[in-house]
Amino acid sequence: MATLRFNALKETFSRKPVPVNEPSRRSEIFGQNVFGEFAMRQYLSKDAYKSLKSAIQKGTKIDRDLADHISTGMKEWAISKGVTHYTHWFQPLTGSTAEKHDAFFEPVEDGLAIEKFNGDQLVQQEPDASSLPNGGIRNTFEARGYTAWDPTSPAFIMGTTLCIPTIFVAYTGEALDYKTPLLRSLSAIDKAATEVVKYFDKKATKVTATLGWEQEYFLIDSALAKSRPDLVLSGRTLLGHTPAKGQQLDDHYFGSIPARVLNFMRELETECMYLGIPVKTRHNEVAPNQFELAPIFEEANLAVDHNSLIMHVMERVAEKHNFMVLFHEKPFANINGSGKHNNWSLATDTGTNLLSPGKTPMKNLQFLTFFVNTIKAVCDNEELIRATIASASNDHRLGANEAPPAIISVFIGSQLTKVLDELENVSNGKLSPEEKTDLKLNVVGKIPEILLDNTDRNRTSPFAFTGNKFELRAVGSMANCGDPMTTLNAIVAKQLIAFKKEVDALIEGKKMKKDDAIFNVLREYIKQSKKIRFEGDGYGQAWEIEAEKRGLSNNKTTPSALQPKISKKAIDLYHELDIMTEKEVHARYEIEIEAYAKDIQIEGRLIGDIAKNHVIPTAIKYQNVLIENVKGLKEIFGDGFMDKAKEQVNIINEISSHIKKINKATDDMVDARKRANAQEDPTKTAFMYCDEVKPYFDVIRYHCDKLELLVDDETWPLTKYRELLFTR
Repeated sequence: MATLRFNALKETFSRKPVPVNEPSRRSEIFGQNVFGEFAMRQYLSKDAYKSLKSAIQKGTKIDRDLADHISTGMKEWAISKGVTHYTHWFQPLTGSTAEKHDAFFEPVEDGLAIEKFNGDQLVQQEPDASSLPNGGIRNTFEARGYTAWDPTSPAFIMGTTLCIPTIFVAYTGEALDYKTPLLRSLSAIDKAATEVVKYFDKKATKVTATLGWEQEYFLIDSALAKSRPDLVLSGRTLLGHTPAKGQQLDDHYFGSIPARVLNFMRELETECMYLGIPVKTRHNEVAPNQFELAPIFEEANLAVDHNSLIMHVMERVAEKHNFMVLFHEKPFANINGSGKHNNWSLATDTGTNLLSPGKTPMKNLQFLTFFVNTIKAVCDNEELIRATIASASNDHRLGANEAPPAIISVFIGSQLTKVLDELENVSNGKLSPEEKTDLKLNVVGKIPEILLDNTDRNRTSPFAFTGNKFELRAVGSMANCGDPMTTLNAIVAKQLIAFKKEVDALIEGKKMKKDDAIFNVLREYIKQSKKIRFEGDGYGQAWEIEAEKRGLSNNKTTPSALQPKISKKAIDLYHELDIMTEKEVHARYEIEIEAYAKDIQIEGRLIGDIAKNHVIPTAIKYQNVLIENVKGLKEIFGDGFMDKAKEQVNIINEISSHIKKINKATDDMVDARKRANAQEDPTKTAFMYCDEVKPYFDVIRYHCDKLELLVDDETWPLTKYRELLFTR
């Protein structure tokens, strides 16, 4: 192992930046490998083009005859670009993407062959639904499942393969992916928000949820990364002593991007341009070798697809530049981990961002309506929001003095807090002309001026308003954006439905004017959701105490956090909005609770293997060197040798003590793992892995890291933090 480490270091230091050919104008290549507007107009008939555009914009169905025309055009476009295969590209509940490639090639009579791709092949395929996570929906012998084309997300080319974004469902119709519930939630938020928008804009006929994600990641030299079995198999370092220099100097954040990394970024961005992914921002993040990439806002479904796609592209491009990309939320102890900030908003087909104030009181009342309803939705469903970001890897990050805590709260800034406080004190019932004028001019009317110089951003807030959007900062960097976005869309949709019902009741029952009714309902929502608003430091223990007084949940571990997912409240929410059935909800819960236990199980096996097969033998080997040294001193100095060998003997004893404790903790961990594995209930297994197995990791790590400081550097088997994080 030590030889592997030093060979990896030698290889790393000989690296040179891989040259990159970059187009002079990226706008010229944007979307060239996407079957988008230009390609559709060029390769589709007029009827096929209109049918596809209607499906994208209005969700109308495409009949099979027109599907044949579309598939023919799509095939001709793809072949013109050197494509030989096609695949239905989907996002199963593994957290990654999946694909099965089929060739356009098909033999015909007389030993001839043609390039074939028809409407049936475009619209539907049949992958195995039992071998991918399904939460008990499909048995092993019930293998049939279907992928179905999602025309709202354009097909794209990867290498020589035409990739067709699809949903993935079981033979019996249940969703087995992230996209299907997301599409249903987008339909729900569209319907609910459009009904409310008509209070303010009669011309609006559609509301779209938008998403702008920010992807954090680490880049580690591939040779060094491959010398660490824990990095290769779990995505994080299970052992490793903190280096003398970490991030304490704050010199990496927004610093100059290293040459090798910059070349990687340039090629990645070029690939993104071809794929129509509108990447905009790149920079160094807080931790050494940590970086961030962010695009321009897109419609949420497309944005989720693009995020899943870019993670795959990043891995492929990184390999060319001799890097390994780490998406794990906490790959290194004692430095910042990685998140995926989800910036969410709502936009109308008339060009209005519903979470952006306007220049008139009416526009600001519209803004306040969606702003307050979103806060109320999060307040009423904070445990469910926490559940959607839960994973074994994200548990390492949430609340770790670097990321939003496990307590969900909403930050809006001092200026908007003042606005809500004033609205809270609006008189009950109908407003007098003077009250209405004062409210519109002096409170609502001044919101744009407030937001021009909004209050400081709060990095410790899990759900923060940042000017014209809400930022869900707590999503893990490995996560699929679809799950939290589905839930956010769902809870806001339900809240808007309730809001419209209450406003209409006041208008019809108490004969209030529309503005009076809206103000009255918003005032009550502001009061009811006050407990979720928090402007202070979310990292401190004082907030935990305060949050408990307010009745907010603090589910710090995934097994606890996942329980609200299968509550009656959650099941009713998804069922009422036709987003998921009870069976689908329970299936997802089972997949996630079992994934948690498996993740901890894998890490337990890894840390035990590394400790016993690498660390302890190396420590004993070095201990033997010290013993030989002590024997030599005795031969030279005789009975007085102890004065000369005292420090060596102390180190020998210290090594023995650490070895003993590592052995005991590892054996105890294996016993705890066996007890957890013996449980028939997946929930009990997950809780036992959380409470009884995982705590041994810290004990084993502590003593292994102490040995790292004692053992000769030349014999230590594992590549060290200082080498992983500071070798470029």
